[in-house]
Amino acid sequence: MTEGPDHTPQAPVHLDLETAEDTRALGARLGALLRAGDLVVLTGDLGAGKTTLTQGLAEGLGVRGPITSPTYVIARVHPSQVGGPDLVHVDAYRLGGGAELDDLDLDATLEEAVTVVEWGHGLAEQLADSRLEVELHRSGSEDDDRQGRTARITGSGPRWQGFTLPAELT
Repeated sequence: MTEGPDHTPQAPVHLDLETAEDTRALGARLGALLRAGDLVVLTGDLGAGKTTLTQGLAEGLGVRGPITSPTYVIARVHPSQVGGPDLVHVDAYRLGGGAELDDLDLDATLEEAVTVVEWGHGLAEQLADSRLEVELHRSGSEDDDRQGRTARITGSGPRWQGFTLPAELT
């Protein structure tokens, strides 16, 4: 993933994920790459695997779980168990806009934690100059956990400039 001088994202990575476990495994591999101050914005269909991917991110970061959707509590903090950054897991689905996201005061922990915002497209980009965007989509019936998913991963901003995914992710 690289970007132009104006910080526009370029060269997204597209992955086919056959199962929810593949989605979780992708999250674990990405989580191992994340560091304090990173912002991950997750978007996609209902049931596409945003929380499943976050479970993998948590595994890769080594934070305390369980990781469940924070739809009703809006945000949860999962402390590191390995001396790394905490995970701040946010679900912006029920938020009415950027002002409500600002009310969560995420910038207070942004520099020392990894912040993951589900349903964050159009809201969370304002939180940081750099972000990793992951777009997930399902194919087939919502009742079939074995159905395929696709992931589109794009880095934006200076943190992700020149970044490429390791071969084992593609």
